[in-house]
Amino acid sequence: MASPSYDEVAVGTEIGPERYPIQRLTLVKYCGASGDFNVIHWNERIARQAGLPDVIAHGMLTMAEAARLVTDWAGDPGAVREYGVRFAKPVVVPDDDTGVEVLVTGRVAEKLPDRRVAVDLTATCGDVEVLAKARAVVQLA
Repeated sequence: MASPSYDEVAVGTEIGPERYPIQRLTLVKYCGASGDFNVIHWNERIARQAGLPDVIAHGMLTMAEAARLVTDWAGDPGAVREYGVRFAKPVVVPDDDTGVEVLVTGRVAEKLPDRRVAVDLTATCGDVEVLAKARAVVQLA
């Protein structure tokens, strides 16, 4: 994907959608990579005892998948200058061979000084919005 230039994008430019699958194996790999072995991410019994419907994905994993849309669009992970989200709902990951998908879309919300743009992101799992107030500021060429 070619990197967009500041002059090519406009407020309202759509980014995505992209679908990011998450399975139990994804959670195990993320546990090892991040060092976050909280049992609610891999043990159904403990997750249910904690009041959750089932094992849930790490919030930071969900956040990272949403950011991937932006970094792929920008063509350079280093182009992201700011990034923030609020976790709205957990991503529940069933113990099957399918798992779930997080659907991420973006839209250029503002053109900022110094060739930067603000991108608002929407991340859903099924019909549930899992991230809120997700916004990245991206430096474009």
